[in-house]
Amino acid sequence: MVDGNVALLIDADNARPAGLDPVLTALAELGTVNIRRAYGNWRKPALKGWVDQLHRFGIEPQQQFDLTKGKNATDMKLTIDAMDLLYRGRLDGLGIMSSDSDFMPLAMRVRQDGIPVYGFGSAKTPEGFQGACTRFIDVDVLIDAERQPAGAAVKASLKKDIDPALVELLGNAWKAAKRDEQGFAPLSEVGQIAGNRSSFDVRNYGYARLSDMIADIPNFVTERPGGGPMRVKRVR
Repeated sequence: MVDGNVALLIDADNARPAGLDPVLTALAELGTVNIRRAYGNWRKPALKGWVDQLHRFGIEPQQQFDLTKGKNATDMKLTIDAMDLLYRGRLDGLGIMSSDSDFMPLAMRVRQDGIPVYGFGSAKTPEGFQGACTRFIDVDVLIDAERQPAGAAVKASLKKDIDPALVELLGNAWKAAKRDEQGFAPLSEVGQIAGNRSSFDVRNYGYARLSDMIADIPNFVTERPGGGPMRVKRVR
């Protein structure tokens, strides 16, 4: 596990409490989630479903009253706290649990300091926020995957169609990678290049690993010479 200090900041008005467990698991890629805060007006009946989850996962609730109709104090407080953590030098990774596009400038600013930002929201989250994150992960997919029995293979019903834009992204990453005389490139390098160009995450398509997903795309072939690292080649 990566040794880093990670913060998870939750916009409770725009996030599902059922996603907390898989979100924390995903953030373990960046380090230990020591800072856990959820923002909202806890007087609202709509946030009642969060209460048990806050206690279970040690989430610190941040009360934000609706002082002015139409103004979202929650977004402002979450952003201020994130910038405070940034300037104190206490942040090695940031998770933002929300489907609100208002957090796009925050994600972009934090990334400018070389700190990875993982966004967690619904598939309908505006592209601006998704693209501003280092990785954007569909929480609904995480929840569905978690409900599978331990050790079970990914169900076909959980896999989503891989759109042409993603195939082109991976194809361009393969072109930019260092290839051998047969045209094969290290899959790890292809994944890194694609990740630098996009916030896509294989979990959004129902896969646990890039190697599993690319093996299902007919545009590519893979090989693992001598049982070593996987290599990939685009064939069409």
